[in-house]
Amino acid sequence: MARLNLLEETRFERVPVKVYPNQEVASVDVARRIAAIIKEKQGRGETAVLGLATGATPIKVYRELVRLHREEGLSFKNVVSFNLDEYYPMKPDADQSYVTFMNKHLFDHVDIPRENINIPDGTLPEDAVHAFCEAYEQKISALGGIDIQLLGIGRTGHIGFNEPGSAPNSGTRLVILDDLTRRDASRDFGGKENVPTKAITMGVGTIFKAKEIILMAWNEKKAEIVKKAVEGEISSDIPATYLQLSDHVEFVLDEDAASHLTRFDLPWLAHDVVWTDSLIKKAVVWLSLKLNKAILKLTDDDYNNNGMAQLVTEKGPAYNINIRIFNELQRTITGWPGGKPGVDDSSRPERAEPSRKNVLLFSPHPDDDVISMGGTFIRLADQGHNVHVAYQTSGNTAVWDDDVLRYLEFVQDFAKAIDDDNGVTTRIYNEAREFFKSKQPNQVDPEIIRTIKALIRKGEAIAGARFVGLPDANIHFQDLPFYDRGKFSKDVSYEDDIQQTIELLRKVKPHQVFAAGDFADPHGTHKVCFDILFEALKRLSKTDEWTKDCWLWLYRGAWHEYPIHEIEMAVPLSPQEVKRKRLAIFKHQSQKDVPVFPGDDPREFWVRAEDRTSETAELYHKLGLADYEAIEAFVRWRFD
Repeated sequence: MARLNLLEETRFERVPVKVYPNQEVASVDVARRIAAIIKEKQGRGETAVLGLATGATPIKVYRELVRLHREEGLSFKNVVSFNLDEYYPMKPDADQSYVTFMNKHLFDHVDIPRENINIPDGTLPEDAVHAFCEAYEQKISALGGIDIQLLGIGRTGHIGFNEPGSAPNSGTRLVILDDLTRRDASRDFGGKENVPTKAITMGVGTIFKAKEIILMAWNEKKAEIVKKAVEGEISSDIPATYLQLSDHVEFVLDEDAASHLTRFDLPWLAHDVVWTDSLIKKAVVWLSLKLNKAILKLTDDDYNNNGMAQLVTEKGPAYNINIRIFNELQRTITGWPGGKPGVDDSSRPERAEPSRKNVLLFSPHPDDDVISMGGTFIRLADQGHNVHVAYQTSGNTAVWDDDVLRYLEFVQDFAKAIDDDNGVTTRIYNEAREFFKSKQPNQVDPEIIRTIKALIRKGEAIAGARFVGLPDANIHFQDLPFYDRGKFSKDVSYEDDIQQTIELLRKVKPHQVFAAGDFADPHGTHKVCFDILFEALKRLSKTDEWTKDCWLWLYRGAWHEYPIHEIEMAVPLSPQEVKRKRLAIFKHQSQKDVPVFPGDDPREFWVRAEDRTSETAELYHKLGLADYEAIEAFVRWRFD
């Protein structure tokens, strides 16, 4: 009955869902639930059987379990563990193996007996895998089954490595990995081509036998698949939907992972709401696009028939709501991203004065500036603002090894051509060739090769910024230390990065700062760069008077765009400006055609950028606004 009440309360959700403010709080709670089971079993002299998962999702759970062991005396001596899966083939001492992962994050730090640890064996000959899987199942059954099973969810909807097409009664077995799963793992392996094509995984049926199942998901990247798993029809296309059949499952989410669920994304469909200005705007845009009707054509019946009768009753009639939202959207559009001098700016996104602003554009990688806001970048320079660009990292990770050899060969030939060949380049070239011959997947390059790759990207960034119209003195290469430190350790301090950013901000004293707000960047660099910048601005706001006149605008890049209702400044681009932006992107030759880390989108970056901005323009037009070739969108971020 309790479960029925929960589903009735949330209406659209087919499984119990618990949402936490962030993954830290959620992870601590999950760890304490596991600890309670271990202690309860200890009290009865019984074995606690844990089903464990790998990947980024459970790391903070394991961290809390380790803390509970060290600081509160939680013992794991009565614990037997079974891991969900392992790549195949995979040596247990490989960096990417789940044996290595579990040792690093849990087993090496607690007192679990080694003989009680069970992880699928990635070293078996393939003809021995079936018998191993049967024995794995039998061992779980002999212990009375799994007491609590932890799960993550992949973007294919897989649980464990049960990819689309898996049967609900499937057992432990060898499987073929989905292409998207391999792409998501590519960074850990130094490229998708190095990711194993197979894995050994517990089956959906095996997972179902657990007495308690907790599926955890964090951040917005998982929000779309979480919605499908929680609210969608049961389908083999999304194996996580099978969990709807279990009476012992709970989805544990942070707010970002839950953000696409109907009760958070479209709350007026799930329950009565307080109609704030931002919610009204979101709802009207949604209704207009849903019905494919311009905002000014929406009627009272449209509102009433689509779950928005409360809005019309409280704020209507529809005509008044339509006019208000249309005008709000119209006022976001401006051809003057730095503000239009000498006009009334009360209904414009940017201030008119000062007419010539100091502008500082932060680009996490050396091409994010032109890919994400190249048209606005060009417009700011053309309109006479004092524009600076800061490239926060070298981007050296994303350069092909072949390009290093090509540039070294050019330097060799040039040195010979001017009769200045001292042999240094030849030595570096030969050492690089030898290194690349034996280079292992994901192996960090020697410092000299990282330097060469950084110089390749630096040269491209300079060419792009010059094409936009910037003088060399306004092009800054921060090369923030965290970027290279992170190649050797994930536990890094950002204080020197923050201090370096403070120094640059004080030098420029910008009226406008543009920064990447594309936190879906699969590499994580954008979020780190933003956090560094935001901390620098927060500190400066307490000491430096100029920050009171500094506005922070966020852009998004090749990955996705802000939804229309969130956009606060929309900069339209003409066909000619779109072409100029494309040529600026082309200056980044090492990233053209096939970049080292393309993410899950096979299109080139310039194609993604043009499609994204044209799609934004098309959405504005569908809402009944002017028809532009492209629109770059921005959201203002308050740091005071």
